[in-house]
Amino acid sequence: QVQLVESGGGLVQPGGSLRLSCAASGFTFSSYSMSWYRQAPGKERELVATITSGTEYTIYADSVKGRFSISRDNDKNTVDLQMNSLKPEDTAVYYCKGPFRSWGQGTQVIVSS
Repeated sequence: QVQLVESGGGLVQPGGSLRLSCAASGFTFSSYSMSWYRQAPGKERELVATITSGTEYTIYADSVKGRFSISRDNDKNTVDLQMNSLKPEDTAVYYCKGPFRSWGQGTQVIVSS
């Protein structure tokens, strides 16, 4: 079965950086697009970034363009989200999303001084 496990969340000051990682198993990782979503308190879950299979084309939400970077390692079956210049409005639970409507358990990111 598909399993996605996120790590790397935590508390960071505004302007700081964090790197999230998602370890995937149970499917042919290299064949599927992978995404990161986030959900802030009282808000709907929103797409943050997607990386396709093959060409590894990337797509970003306007709110994170130029600050976040998604990447994948098909040998390790991981997808990472590098987050720089973090803002308080980036505070949310971040989720990894894979194929077959699979989701990780989420990792909390808090941006606060």
